[in-house]
Amino acid sequence: MPTRWLDLAVIALYLLGITWFGARFRSSQKSLKDYFLGGKQAPWWAIALSIVSAETSTLTVIGTPALSFTGNFGFLQVVFGYLLARIVISTIFLPAYFRGEMYTAYELMSVRFGPRIRKLTAGTFLILRALAEGVRVFAISIVISIVLGTGEMTSIVVIMILTLIYTYEGGMTAVIWTDVVQMILYVLGAGASLYALLQLIPGGWEHVVATAGPLNKFQIFDFRLGPPAEFFSRTYSFWGGVIGGTFLTTASHGTEQLIVQRLLAAPTERQSRAALFASWGVICVQFTLFLIVGVCLFTLYQDHGWQRPSVTDSIYPRFIWEQLPVGVAGLVTAAILAAAMSNLSAALNSLASTTVMDIWRPFLGGKAPVSEDTWLVRARAATIAWGVILLGVALLARNWGGVLEAGLGIASIIYGSLLGVFLLGLLTRRANETGAMIGMSAGLAVTLYVRFFTHIAWTWYLLLGTAVTFLVGWVSSRRDHSLPEKR
Repeated sequence: MPTRWLDLAVIALYLLGITWFGARFRSSQKSLKDYFLGGKQAPWWAIALSIVSAETSTLTVIGTPALSFTGNFGFLQVVFGYLLARIVISTIFLPAYFRGEMYTAYELMSVRFGPRIRKLTAGTFLILRALAEGVRVFAISIVISIVLGTGEMTSIVVIMILTLIYTYEGGMTAVIWTDVVQMILYVLGAGASLYALLQLIPGGWEHVVATAGPLNKFQIFDFRLGPPAEFFSRTYSFWGGVIGGTFLTTASHGTEQLIVQRLLAAPTERQSRAALFASWGVICVQFTLFLIVGVCLFTLYQDHGWQRPSVTDSIYPRFIWEQLPVGVAGLVTAAILAAAMSNLSAALNSLASTTVMDIWRPFLGGKAPVSEDTWLVRARAATIAWGVILLGVALLARNWGGVLEAGLGIASIIYGSLLGVFLLGLLTRRANETGAMIGMSAGLAVTLYVRFFTHIAWTWYLLLGTAVTFLVGWVSSRRDHSLPEKR
């Protein structure tokens, strides 16, 4: 394929422009509150768009069309669970987070149980986010390798460096406002590609419906029950999807620093709640849009008799680069990279905040006091360190399967123990720190067994992990009379 200089110029200009835009927020970074919470001054609508960017990323942009290309709209059943989760979070979690000035989700565990569970939950998050973000970073290489034909790691180093620059300089303020720009860009990019797809399909949308409809490509709900083995192994049933989506989002938005950090950045609990629910409306529209793109791609391939690529996740970026007009292809490709950078910057800042506030600072708590300026330097150093770590994890992620489901699967393994211990702390009074730690260990062990030794779908991991963590933690606390109750 001849080099397309206009497309490459558009991509390069975007990457340099967004890096410059984010780095401009350096002057507002005077303290850890500024660096990790944006000074608690971001408006609710900006936080809402930032939440969407943080929870979707490149996995959504390239992975969701692949789901409907090979299947149907069943993934939307998971999205309906996202709404139920937001109701739970706004009722149970947000009031607890806004009782004091907290920087991370795991400070709540310290208040409720003690310092050991804070370190355990924070460490769990660090492992979870490093693994899940490694998959997302690797997803960037699928896009760039198509555009430039470069090696997998070579193709993401530039993205990592540019994202590190503005995250290092501008902190959470830069993350939120670049998220707003990038989220708008990649949704517009999906709309542009959908329009181009329909122009390439004779008969347009009517032909898509006529081709895909009889094959049940637009099916959303699957209420089948069937034998237990089949029921629990079916990923996108109504029961597994809604329950899995509810537990997944309650865990990710209620206990994981990546999202909780944004909720804490709101000036008030009311604005935090508004951002949370507004983000669901955007998420629902966004997933539907990308699923429609996937069905249109299916119709295009059917009409032309094209052979599917060996990597299904490459279908959408390959179409963009090979079928869209010069210039437009560059803009839409830049939109996909926008999703990658927005999520990567969020991950870097949340990993750094957890490292500093939950691990580093408590460890040095009893020693000589350190100035705020020194901690700001250390926060930036932690940001760089996590950038290097994520590059290493991305190299290992090449053999983990489809990027969207690989990312969700990794999260579901660890989220159950996190959600279980948070619910244990928020819903009970008798649970203590030792019982909570035993419960977390049991929940993680059960989920790992289910993942590697059964055929149960990932949408059920969270329910199992949460239930085991909560029950074992509660029973262990009642049996342990050596520690006083926390109230």
